[in-house]
Amino acid sequence: ADLLELDDALGQLAITNSQAAELIKLRFFAGLTLTEAAVSLGISMRSANRLWAFARAWLIDALDPR
Repeated sequence: ADLLELDDALGQLAITNSQAAELIKLRFFAGLTLTEAAVSLGISMRSANRLWAFARAWLIDALDPR
């Protein structure tokens, strides 16, 4: 059930910000470091850090069972 919720949340994130969803997938499922993921996405480390913070906060909120 947790994986299904995560998959649904990533789908919703992709609608909001596809690059953020891709960054999450690269970090969690491909096992890339933030630096490697930034290179893969063709973005600066500064942008990767901002995007990572946004994506993590978005997912925490989306997966909060409230």
